[in-house]
Amino acid sequence: MSDAILRLDDVHTDIAQYHVLHGVSFDVPEGGVHVLLGRNGAGKTTTLRTIMGHWRARKGAVVFRHHDITALHTSEIARLGIAYVPENMGVFGMLTVEENMRLAAYSGRFDGDRLARIFALFPALETFWTKQAYALSGGQKQMLAIARAIIEKRDLILIDEPTKGLAPSIVRAMIDAFREIAAETTILLVEQNFQFARALGSGVAVIDDGRIIHRGTMAELAADGALQTRLLSLSLEAG
Repeated sequence: MSDAILRLDDVHTDIAQYHVLHGVSFDVPEGGVHVLLGRNGAGKTTTLRTIMGHWRARKGAVVFRHHDITALHTSEIARLGIAYVPENMGVFGMLTVEENMRLAAYSGRFDGDRLARIFALFPALETFWTKQAYALSGGQKQMLAIARAIIEKRDLILIDEPTKGLAPSIVRAMIDAFREIAAETTILLVEQNFQFARALGSGVAVIDDGRIIHRGTMAELAADGALQTRLLSLSLEAG
């Protein structure tokens, strides 16, 4: 197991009067895709938003590469090399694909080799480069959201439900793209499509009611139908 690139230690997060995370602790080893699973409302998105500084942990620590980032602002966390792709994608509909990408680049300029690699992963973005993002399909908007996260080299990408509402053919293409991205960047993935999660994930943590109730490998979870049912109330075979 590689050293942890990210560690959450007894993280408690409140949203207004609600105590959402109740002492979340888990490590994300460096390299590959690591999955956070759980039922709707279990605290998955709140965990990602807490890591990224959108919500401030009331107690506990979020540590990235041995640096405590718990109290940092989102912009500071991003500059350390963490990107976030939210469930709503965060795409600016009235801007073109190119303008969306330029906003995500630190300097506003593109590395030619990196842009070529993105076009190889997501050819539709080159096709619609000068089109406004609102005109893209749901799958193309998701491609743009992910491309924005990797237009600069990142050490860690947090991705929230990237396959939600996408056609099976697009999901299959996303699996190939994620495998290529994970070759250089660690991914922490929140996902409800269990087949997608199983195809990509190496490590897995399961959260329920704001608490981590299981940590292990995806291979072990995928091989144990009784454990899947106990933790998630359904089998991965059904995803």
